[in-house]
Amino acid sequence: MVITLDAKRRLTVPASLAPTRPGDVFEADFDPEEDAIVFRRLSRNTNWVAVLEDCPVPMDDLPPRRREHFRSKL
Repeated sequence: MVITLDAKRRLTVPASLAPTRPGDVFEADFDPEEDAIVFRRLSRNTNWVAVLEDCPVPMDDLPPRRREHFRSKL
């Protein structure tokens, strides 16, 4: 089945291809070796605490925030 991108860069999945409902959440990955986009449906009851715990970058490694506001150099 061929799916075409519209002018707003959206893909529309036909109902006959996969049973979906409005509000379903998908993870999209691009595989450069296969030149393919892979979509995986995510559970509606995802535990976001578990997702944050699985984050590959520890929160301790993030740079500190600056307290000053941005000032342009003009």
